[in-house]
Amino acid sequence: MADNTPSTPAAMQQAILEHHAGAFADFPAQPVPAAASTSTSAPSNDPVYLAALAACSQLGFIAHDADCVATAWLAQTRRTGRFDAACWPEEPEDFGLQPMPHARPFAACPKALGLYAVLPDAAWVGRMARAGVPTVQLRFKSQDAAAIEAEVKAAVDAVRGTGAHLYINDHWRIAIAAGSYGVHLGQEDLDALRQEEIDTLRDSGVRLGVSTHGYAEMVRADAVAPSYIAMGAVFPTTLKKMATVPQGVARLERYARLMRNYPQVAIGGIGIEQFPQILATGVGSIAVVRAVVNADDPEAAAGQMMRAMS
Repeated sequence: MADNTPSTPAAMQQAILEHHAGAFADFPAQPVPAAASTSTSAPSNDPVYLAALAACSQLGFIAHDADCVATAWLAQTRRTGRFDAACWPEEPEDFGLQPMPHARPFAACPKALGLYAVLPDAAWVGRMARAGVPTVQLRFKSQDAAAIEAEVKAAVDAVRGTGAHLYINDHWRIAIAAGSYGVHLGQEDLDALRQEEIDTLRDSGVRLGVSTHGYAEMVRADAVAPSYIAMGAVFPTTLKKMATVPQGVARLERYARLMRNYPQVAIGGIGIEQFPQILATGVGSIAVVRAVVNADDPEAAAGQMMRAMS
């Protein structure tokens, strides 16, 4: 029987596009980056790597994500012994993720964090915790160090006796001192930490959540073995300026399969009408901001969303 597996970079690229273009039709093509894999095990002149790099760029992945998937596609090909254009890489080992169990993980959090409300101040934190929201985050924006410390302490006090798990956005030293259950860091904040600071954060016993916006950032986050991975923005959001385009459900589904060993939070522009398609990807938590704080009856809105997740 003849082997119909494509063997040239152009043929492999076309085969990948034929199998996956439909899922990523909403994304504009990106320039193909110079072939320079970030992995020492993926030669930049390998035909599988070159084909996948070009195809992923055509499918809308920015340079460092296209490189990440192309490197994984080559690893998958070597592991299985054949190139398969239909099989989108999703095995953690092909992306170089840490083997399970992690050698030095952060403290564990629930596998499914449920409804996750991101809130502007301690009063909102207490209000949603009393409404039964299982996971709440204080995202308090201020340049006043004393005000930040007071708000973090007030948020920790506000969730006592409610059963809600509180994460503090960014201010990790204050969060540890105040006794917060967890801390949430953006990718840039995590990248800025020295190793000794990461060790201090881990050794405190606090849970760590990390924001990611694509494959390369998920791989970087995995290096510290956080408690959960947040993935987004799934849909357009006006709450903060995003460096990346909305990721969409098709990408989220693939991210969820790759990061299946972590609790996962989908975030960004998600309203209750999108809950079914988000939950169908396999993520165990949905983060909301405006869907709660802009609601006419925030407690009722939170209750409706929690029921939609049950």
